[in-house]
Amino acid sequence: MKNLFLILSIIASILNVSAHGGKNHEHSDIFENVQAGDKVAILMVHFGTTHDDTRALTIDAMNKKAQAEFPDVELREAYTARIVIKRLGERGIVKQKPLDVLTQLQKEGYTHILIQTSTIIDGVEMESLQKDIAEVQSEFKEIRIGDPLLYSPEDYEKLIDILTKNQDSETAYVWVGHGTYDSNTAQYAMLDYMLKAEGHKNCFVGTIEGYPSYDDMLQQLKVSGLKKVVLVPLMFVAGEHAKNDIAEDWKTDLEKEGYSVDVKMEGLGQNPEIQDLYISHLKFISGHRKIGIMEKKAIYEVTGEKME
Repeated sequence: MKNLFLILSIIASILNVSAHGGKNHEHSDIFENVQAGDKVAILMVHFGTTHDDTRALTIDAMNKKAQAEFPDVELREAYTARIVIKRLGERGIVKQKPLDVLTQLQKEGYTHILIQTSTIIDGVEMESLQKDIAEVQSEFKEIRIGDPLLYSPEDYEKLIDILTKNQDSETAYVWVGHGTYDSNTAQYAMLDYMLKAEGHKNCFVGTIEGYPSYDDMLQQLKVSGLKKVVLVPLMFVAGEHAKNDIAEDWKTDLEKEGYSVDVKMEGLGQNPEIQDLYISHLKFISGHRKIGIMEKKAIYEVTGEKME
């Protein structure tokens, strides 16, 4: 009977959130849940960069914005790129892995953790973070993780609205992402599809290490007939890949094809509106708890139907 009441309570919570557009979360303010002796911390997780200029404009800027949104909450940061951590360490700049920061927070008595990443898609970096969290999950009362920049269709729509402002219809805009070697590369194709579906026929998506590739993008670009191109990094920071692969390799290759090419050397994290999208994800998880799939299945067993 106790389990039945718990399940019915969860059902009510989901229905309440569904009325506001969310299907996988229940209202649960983490700050109202803390008890005497509990402590909440925010962990901002970034891939990282060795380039000081773009780090200040992106990673540091978003950390500051998150702290301003939650001024009374302890805020830490972590990098997921081991090679970046190593190279910065050789310069005397210390950055830690997520697992190391979480372990330290546990030792300091923090019980509730809000994690927000600056990843673009739900790919291998998010998978790596989830594995780190799994190692220490039992040491905390609760850990919540915010979505990457692109997760729901609404996220894609918001990003498209931001990045297509004040565009010249006679110019081709090519958004270049890092890409991934696994099935998550489909998210870049989804972005390209939604751009076209919303009427942005002069916008194209390509990736350095995934699909759509440079050749896939070039095929579409040739069909468009446009000859002026602006390359735009679809990356949080304009670091190694943006300065070498995009500003040099892709630019040179397109110029050999007869295109006039400019490069917008700016990481997505430099755009205040995009920073706000990430912060909105962080704010959402501070007030909502994600319903796990096994919890939902338990509900289906009672209701006999799927919650919509």
